[in-house]
Order: sequence, then C-alpha cells, then structure tokens
Amino acid sequence: MAAYAAYVFDLDGTLYRGSEPIPHAVSAVERVIGEGAKVVYLTNNSTQTRGSFVAKLGKMGFPVTEEMVWNSSLGAALYCAAQGYKTAHVLGEAGLKQTLSEYGISETTGTPDVVIVGLNRSLTYQDIAEASDWVRAGVPFVATNRDATFPLEGGRFIPGAGSVVAAVETAGGVTPFTVGKPNPYLLELILETNRLDASEVLVIGDRMDTDIEAGRRAGCSTLLVLTGVESFAPDGQTSAPDLRHLA
Repeated sequence: MAAYAAYVFDLDGTLYRGSEPIPHAVSAVERVIGEGAKVVYLTNNSTQTRGSFVAKLGKMGFPVTEEMVWNSSLGAALYCAAQGYKTAHVLGEAGLKQTLSEYGISETTGTPDVVIVGLNRSLTYQDIAEASDWVRAGVPFVATNRDATFPLEGGRFIPGAGSVVAAVETAGGVTPFTVGKPNPYLLELILETNRLDASEVLVIGDRMDTDIEAGRRAGCSTLLVLTGVESFAPDGQTSAPDLRHLA
C-alpha cells in the first residue's frame, strides 16, 4: 500500500527534461499507482494543452489520462472563467490560447477583459509594449506562472514565463495574479476535485521556490528531487537524488 493517497508530480525537471524521461521516473509512477495511490501531474508549463501533455507523457511510457493532467494554462482558463472574463489580450503560445478558447475566453484586438501572460518563445518588443499598455490602463493582469527558467535536455535551461511576465510587469507597473506554483491555487483545485485532504498528498518537484513552496502553502507533504533545477536541499527539506526510492 502506498504511503500517501495521492502523489502530485511536477513534470519538467522531475519526470522529464525536454523529450527525455528522467531515469527511474516511469517506474516510480507505475509503482505508486500499482500500490493503489492516485497520481496527478501538475506543471507550470502553459505552452501546451492537456491533450498534448497526455500524448507526451504516454509516448514516454507514463500512465496518463487527461483528468490526471493539470497545467497553468488550464488554471488561467478556470480562474478567468470564474471571474467572468470573456475576452483577453494573450501573450503566450498556442496551447494557452487553445485552452482559453475551450473555456469561452477569446482573443480580442479591442479592449480586453484581461491580459494573460505566459511563456512566449517568439516574443517581440511590440508584444511587451501592447500588453503593458493594457495593464497600465487598468485591465486585470494574470500570469500563468513566474518560473525564471525552463529545463531542457542535456542540462540546458532557457528563459521561462517569469522572464516574459517580468517585462510586462516592469513596463506596466502592475503585479499580476499568478495562477501557477508557488500559488497553491491549482493544488487546492486538485484537492477539491479529487476529494482529497492535504494531509493525504505528497507533492514532488525539482524547484524549492515553486513546487515545494506550493505544496507547503497547500498544507501537503513535499519531496524535492535533485534531477532538475536544485542541486541540493536546504536544511529540513525532505529530498532524494531521484525517484527510485519514492515512498
């Protein structure tokens, strides 16, 4: 029997890097599911849809269904729909835009209900200028996440959504509501949806400032794996070099 009723796994740097699964990750997920635990995948990555993550995880060998996947584009859509926003100025990639559309939030060239900013790898100066103009004019500002970097294969990192958000925040003079980790917003939705108590859940990730902090704020137990961003664990933080000994 698994030690926890549910395990919430981060993706980038925890289960895979780019298109490569991290050693022992697939077998660890398979094992806790086999022991009767629920598994949820939670990522700050807003560039893909849930369906895209299902395809990617499945290709690597991870057990996965769409209901198991939560990401910050889904969180942004849920949050904005709950606020009653119908139109948006979106600074992000196709996965974010498609997810917003699925929840009835359409892009507009006129005055938007909300400005939504995520990772955008084709970012231009004009993009920053337009988004910050709307923010400065008082349009609500939502960020998918504030990850400074994004891990890739071979130990490389590229600028993350936080770099884009920071540019708009600096130019617009407004701090956004951030949907993704370390905000516990998505974790709390996961707990509610799956009827779980925080004490029953272990949150696993590779970043202290996002994955582990979100777990702590939600009241969950946490495990830091040293397969991504962090190379050591601070005092008092439960950690493991990888997932092979996941309890």
